Amino acid sequence: MPLTPTPAAPAHAAATAAPVPRHWLRAGWLMTASGWSANQYSSLLGAYRAGLGLTAATTTALFAVYVLGLIPALLLGGPLADRHGRRRVTFTALGVSALATCLLMCGPAAPALLWPGRFLTGIGAGTLLTAGSVWIKELSTPPYGTAPSPGAAARRSGLFLSAGFATGGLAASLIAQWAPYPMVLAYAPHLVLTAAAALSAARAPETVPPRTPDPAAAKPAAPAYRTPFRRLVLPVAPWVFAGPSIAFAVLPGLVDGRLHGWQTVYAGIITAVTPGAGLAVAPLARRLSARHRLATAATGLLITAVGLLTGALAVAHAQPAEALLAAALLGAGYGLCVAHGLTEVAALAPPHHLARLTARFWTVCYLGFCTPYVITLLGGAFAPAAILTGVAAAALLTLATVVRLGARSSA
Repeated sequence: MPLTPTPAAPAHAAATAAPVPRHWLRAGWLMTASGWSANQYSSLLGAYRAGLGLTAATTTALFAVYVLGLIPALLLGGPLADRHGRRRVTFTALGVSALATCLLMCGPAAPALLWPGRFLTGIGAGTLLTAGSVWIKELSTPPYGTAPSPGAAARRSGLFLSAGFATGGLAASLIAQWAPYPMVLAYAPHLVLTAAAALSAARAPETVPPRTPDPAAAKPAAPAYRTPFRRLVLPVAPWVFAGPSIAFAVLPGLVDGRLHGWQTVYAGIITAVTPGAGLAVAPLARRLSARHRLATAATGLLITAVGLLTGALAVAHAQPAEALLAAALLGAGYGLCVAHGLTEVAALAPPHHLARLTARFWTVCYLGFCTPYVITLLGGAFAPAAILTGVAAAALLTLATVVRLGARSSA
């Protein structure tokens, strides 16, 4: 008796039977927690000066101590994530970040704990940035996801990070303005977000295959990506956070003299508007990237320069509304510059070197966080408006340099 063949399942049924899980979305909240932890302190600078009697130099130095922990974490986080996997490194960094927040919550009773708290915040955030952003990128592409391109996958981590930057500072400032024990309760939401992010990412798979003794896998990557990385990414990277850090740590204290009793809320609004503008320009970043390789970076640097000049005018006339506009422009410049960097890194790096190259990018980005401290040091010799004008000129000089180097790379 002839066998009757089993009818094949319809194509549309196969396509809808097993939808691709959105693992990248589950892991994305780790980046939001990282951005939240970094920015929750920024909107409390005025509260620390008023409540604990800390000087402007001390609060700015605490702002910069974060970078001292972050940079080595970035440099080590990439190799560790390549060697031990994204999950293990990311969850360890999340625990360090939670510990740092607990130390900051003890600051009102023991101000000395603010220093290790900020330092560990940098370690946790730096490691999360490196391992987490690479993990999200890999979870967004086959076989784990269906992102249309490596660049689109890489930009997702930047969007989650910006969301954390925007909401963390605003939430902390609102709590500090109206809640009791402001410099304690302002940090509580981050602990809740950390727990939620851990639960969300717990089901996301590891993307690094087990290490094998294949000697070819241990060889360093071909140096083909190094020249374009040095020419097209590194000059732009410091401007990713130079503009936002000026908006967070410099502008509010120079223009809030008329906002009696509302300085903390105003600082929180600025810390929300700045990265919020970075989120808003994401569609523009995609269009510019499709038109020309350097269009996103060039536009981001130009908008950053305009934002700095607007900030100089706001400081010269002590206008909070103008400073808010400057913060929005600086945030838009941040969004475009970080989109350019992540897209280039995703396109340039070989798979086994992606975490390391991402770490180098973020390391140079966070050098921009030292800008407020440099401005504070120069404040004794120059007017703040003049310093901001000089920084704007440096952004335009970087723009000219990148365009020239880009033309040389394509020649």
